Amino acid sequence: MNKRGHVLNAIVLSVGLACLAHPSLDAATVRAAVAIGVPVTLGALIPDVDTAFGTHRKTLHNLPVLLLFFVYPFYFGNLQFVWIGVATHYVLDLFGSKRGLALLYPLDRAEFDVPVGVSARSRYAGGLMVLITAFELAVAAALAYDLPRRLVASGLRASGLA
Repeated sequence: MNKRGHVLNAIVLSVGLACLAHPSLDAATVRAAVAIGVPVTLGALIPDVDTAFGTHRKTLHNLPVLLLFFVYPFYFGNLQFVWIGVATHYVLDLFGSKRGLALLYPLDRAEFDVPVGVSARSRYAGGLMVLITAFELAVAAALAYDLPRRLVASGLRASGLA
C-alpha cells in the first residue's frame, strides 16, 4: 500500500471510530474525529520511516514496534491512538499488497504474507483499501457494541441471574 492509501485508511477509520464513539453526529463527533484522526494518521505513516533507515518492511513493520506504541501511552500519558495507525498500516501492508511483513523482526527476518494483495500501483489498490477499512470498522463496531453485551450476558448466565 502507498502513503496515500495509508492516510486515506487512517482518516476514514478515524471518522468511523468517532461515529462509533459519538453516534449523535454532533460537535462531539467532530472533536472525536480530530482527536482520533491526528494520532492515527501519524501512526499510519510511522512504519514507512524505515525507508530512510534500516530495512523497509522489517525495521518498523513488526510486532515489537507495535507493542512499543501500544504500551507508550501507559507510561507517558500521550499518543493514545498512534498504535491504531501503526496496526492499520500493518494490516494494509499485509492484506493489501503482494509483499509480506517481517512481523517477528529482529528475532526472525522471515516475511509473513497473505496471497490476496495487489501491487500498490494496481487500479484495484484503492478498492482493496476501502474493503480493508470497512472490515476494520466492522471489527471495531463488534468490539465496541457486541462483545461487551455478550460478555455481560455470559456473566449473568454463569452467575445464575439470567
